[in-house]
Amino acid sequence: MLIIPAIDLKDGKCVRLKQGRMEDDTVFSDDPVATATHWVNEGARRLHLVDLNGAFAGTPIHKNVVEAIAKEHPELPIQIGGGIRSLETIEHYLEAGVSFAIIGTKAAKEPEFVEEACKRFAGHIIVGIDAKEGYVATDGWANVLDVKATDLAKRFADAGVSSIVYTDIARDGMMQGVNIEQTVSLADYCGIPVIASGGVTNLDDVRQLKGQRGILGAITGRAIYEGSLNLREAQVILDENKL
Repeated sequence: MLIIPAIDLKDGKCVRLKQGRMEDDTVFSDDPVATATHWVNEGARRLHLVDLNGAFAGTPIHKNVVEAIAKEHPELPIQIGGGIRSLETIEHYLEAGVSFAIIGTKAAKEPEFVEEACKRFAGHIIVGIDAKEGYVATDGWANVLDVKATDLAKRFADAGVSSIVYTDIARDGMMQGVNIEQTVSLADYCGIPVIASGGVTNLDDVRQLKGQRGILGAITGRAIYEGSLNLREAQVILDENKL
């Protein structure tokens, strides 16, 4: 299991939002490439990048930044989400050295697009499911659909999706712990490995996630930036055979 640092990109800077509100952001760095290098030096084995502007615009805005990070760390698996709405965008990112493209809004609105992407880019597609009270949110969390997160995940059970990034919006950026019950339930229901997102706050959260069935990793953002969670210590705990 991996602990995965998040680098959320807004206006060229590294920020963290609270519950996805663009107006409620905290800037942590003006240099995303240096931030990526910092987390690599702290032991990160994968990075989670989000193009926040792209998520709202419906098209990538931070391609150059993502490319620069991938070029700086060519051996590091990188997953990118935000504004990915076409096969051409996925192809561009993969050619730039990114390992996984996260399809979120498009997956909710056009599930067949995910199936097509999985056929063309086998092993490189992650579905991002963001949930508000159990229902799927899209377009940078601006809209909530009448679709349950579990039902959407089940839709992709046989599509060849690498994993699902599941975010509980109510927990995101709020430092309130992970919604483990819902995350494990989603993994059980769809049979696809799940990466937990939203609420990872401290080592206790990491210990609770460790060993949970179907959980591939956990994304953490505000906690590692503000210091309530040490990335290196968290990964050591996950690597240990015993708690």
